[in-house]
Amino acid sequence: MGTGSVRVDGNALPLGEGVQVRFIRTLRLPESGTHALPPGLGEFPLRRVEDYPDTVPPEWLAKGGVMLPVYLREAMWLSFAGTREPAALQVGVGKVCAVSGERWTGRLARGPQNYVVLPRQPWLDGINSGDGTVRQFVAVPLGLGATVEGQVTGEETTGGVQLQAFPLAPAVLEEWRRSERTREQSRGSYGAPLPPTPPPAPGGFAGFGGPVPMPMAAAPGGIPAPGAAPAAPGCPPARSAPPAAPAMGLGVGGSMRQEVYQDDRPLSAWAGEPAARVFVHLVTPPAWRRITGEDAPPSPVDRAAYTQAGLPWFDYYDESAADLAPSEALAGVKPVGEWIGDDHAAWVEPGPAQVKPLGNAPRPGKPVQDGNW
Repeated sequence: MGTGSVRVDGNALPLGEGVQVRFIRTLRLPESGTHALPPGLGEFPLRRVEDYPDTVPPEWLAKGGVMLPVYLREAMWLSFAGTREPAALQVGVGKVCAVSGERWTGRLARGPQNYVVLPRQPWLDGINSGDGTVRQFVAVPLGLGATVEGQVTGEETTGGVQLQAFPLAPAVLEEWRRSERTREQSRGSYGAPLPPTPPPAPGGFAGFGGPVPMPMAAAPGGIPAPGAAPAAPGCPPARSAPPAAPAMGLGVGGSMRQEVYQDDRPLSAWAGEPAARVFVHLVTPPAWRRITGEDAPPSPVDRAAYTQAGLPWFDYYDESAADLAPSEALAGVKPVGEWIGDDHAAWVEPGPAQVKPLGNAPRPGKPVQDGNW
């Protein structure tokens, strides 16, 4: 696996040549009922693990990848806006496939399908619960048994999020590119082929959308350990092993209306090897501060205030796509409230006029080091 196949570009994560992933902060849904798609409240900041060799735990360095700060019980979704060419993207939560519920294999499969197809799948808000729904990704610590990993496999040893992108097979990709050139020429454009116009991502409202501003990062490795004595003049500071950081993974919260689409290409249309893969570490805000010298973004605005302000929720529909069947392995995953108590945040149901319909109803950056996971 080439180290240049994954990069950090601002808060975006380009995988290979055609895929782009962003982690989006959002409102946490109630754990009962089925709801509209929640909004985007800004992007999680991403940092390369290898930039902080003196402050991240050694096992993180071994896995490589990137990290982002997340609060206990904070919700997120994955945006694929900016993806330029077709790709099959595997999404693992603690090395459990978020689409099929099977253990991570690193290979594409179709019985059941263990990937999402980009750019047709514009985003993914949670695990595939089938029948046109997903259950929201929610951050929880390892060790309680509340993660998807813990409930499906009976153990919690991995945590984090795993991404792996497969391009089309070379001959199929070339044919797709020729088709795109023909399509653009028929519209009077003779330039480079353009991707299909993606749907607008939920978010981008005054006061809520856009990237979350972050303080400037301290130089990697330049943060003294709390209570450490200053080094004697002319002597390098003593090096000690970084303290362990709390391990975080993804459990589930409320249900929302979102389809995970079936692939309409044969499995042989995809390359046999991935173009890129990356391990995404989830970091508690205190550990983020210790590792990076930055403060984590503040916790998102509460959902009752958001809805009472008249701001929109969303519903996405693609009339030409088919939803995947429910995953038996994921059907029994229980919401995190079963472990960490009831969700007492106020809930205000959005009115019909607040639910907005969507759908038809790359720059260079530093490469990310891969590792063993």
